[in-house]
Amino acid sequence: MDASTDNSLKALFSDIQRLSFDYFLKEANPANGLIADRNTKSSPASIAAVGLALSAYPVGVERGFMTRAAAVGRTLATLRFFWNAPHGPEPDATGYKGFYYHFLDMQTGRRVWNTALLLAGALAAGAYFGQDDESELEIRRLADGLYRRADWRWAQNGGATITHGWQPEKGFLRYRWLGYDEALILYMLGLGSRTFPLPPESYAAWLSSYKWKRIYGRKLVYAGPLFIHQMSHIWIDFRGIRDAFMRNHGSDYFENSRQATYLQRDYAIRNPKGFSGYGENCWGFTASDGPGPTKRHMTIGDRRFFGYLARAAPFGPDDGTVSPWAAITSLPFAPEIVLPALSHFHEIDLQAGNPYGFTASFNPTIAAADGRACGWVSPDHIGINQGPIALMIENYRSDFLWRLMRGVPAIATGLHRAGFSGGWL
Repeated sequence: MDASTDNSLKALFSDIQRLSFDYFLKEANPANGLIADRNTKSSPASIAAVGLALSAYPVGVERGFMTRAAAVGRTLATLRFFWNAPHGPEPDATGYKGFYYHFLDMQTGRRVWNTALLLAGALAAGAYFGQDDESELEIRRLADGLYRRADWRWAQNGGATITHGWQPEKGFLRYRWLGYDEALILYMLGLGSRTFPLPPESYAAWLSSYKWKRIYGRKLVYAGPLFIHQMSHIWIDFRGIRDAFMRNHGSDYFENSRQATYLQRDYAIRNPKGFSGYGENCWGFTASDGPGPTKRHMTIGDRRFFGYLARAAPFGPDDGTVSPWAAITSLPFAPEIVLPALSHFHEIDLQAGNPYGFTASFNPTIAAADGRACGWVSPDHIGINQGPIALMIENYRSDFLWRLMRGVPAIATGLHRAGFSGGWL
């Protein structure tokens, strides 16, 4: 950690880390380990949130947020559930071919509405719980079994790249993982499989869809929403390791995410659309809730405001909504600009009334009913926002999850098969 970080700021991000972690303790079904997508009564479980929870429990043990016994209990309940849950082509099954539907009923675990984050979390748990007692041995067996079950070749559906998913009613979705996005971890896990590995050609096909851009004088593989530059980095330390694409451009994915973080601040300083509140310490454009009705928009004057949307910078969409979690999750990449933003969010009181730290998103352009300077604030917290905060703060503080995952054979194998070299590899 940077020695210049003063004690009050350290205390602030430690507090935010703990509050974000609490989401996985409170918005959970302890019987099956499922984690609610949102902190609302009717919310289904999100298996992406489950994967983040499995990765967060070891952090909780190390930081004293929960006991090792409690973490073992939660982890075992989760892995046992996914191993034993109905798995097949039936419409109400939990998953198929080793993949799982994104949303599940919190109680039954049956499908309500296929993911790498769950498997990454399972592998993290298997790597951490390494003692020889019966419970931790079972964690390792289940984590390995769940990973082995995923049929990555089936997920290609005859093509080079991986499809976005499969539905029992309609079959494979027509979209594929193409263009630089959060699927970097997906391809590493697929390439690293010992049972149904993706061929190296699959990763080469994905790389061929990248867009290298120069924006505001910065050169990077572009993706507008900031979460795309963060999710895979939760588990993999990309500092100094490069695939063929990054070698050709003299960069690596960590530096790429650093440039993307700065690009978001550059955009907020320029503020071309004139939204309120934007500035050098107020930025963070990503997938988030907004002030508009869900799946629709509302118009105020000549401006449109949206509900849940993948907001992006600098090419939009942008409706004045800022997500503090997006800025904070970039802490390992650019602490010198993230820490001042963290202080700013604290100064404008974005913790007021929020059980899990800062509000998920806010919009200063829309006046708040209570007159707060931050304007409209999101009423909900979301699991896939909370996990990255807790985990990336820890990677900044101690490299904990990065060091843990370096020892996972599937990760190292996947990186080597993708052509990565250098650094810790």
